[in-house]
Amino acid sequence: MERENIILNKSYRFAVAIIETYKTLTNDSKEFILSKQLLRSGTSIGANVEEANGGYSKKDFKFKMRIAYKEARETKYWLKLLKDTNYLPAEDAQELLDSCEEILKILWKIIKSSEH
Repeated sequence: MERENIILNKSYRFAVAIIETYKTLTNDSKEFILSKQLLRSGTSIGANVEEANGGYSKKDFKFKMRIAYKEARETKYWLKLLKDTNYLPAEDAQELLDSCEEILKILWKIIKSSEH
């Protein structure tokens, strides 16, 4: 039986939520620039985690996890910006920001623990 990969699952579910948010932003608010940035960075987190899990070496794993962390930081920025410019309702934005923060903490722990 394969062990559950928490960061892989959380980053995948987060990417799905980001895609749904992108669809809402483009369809309802007709916002195409910031939402595209959010889509790219928000879906990239999970893609990099997936790549890290298939990495050739520990060095490759750490490198991809660091990229995932950076993408999560960028996603947090776009979410805050979309919230503060009223493109995203505060409640929706906060839910995504909380998920993003949780992903950031998990990724940070993975990065730090992989350095030993």
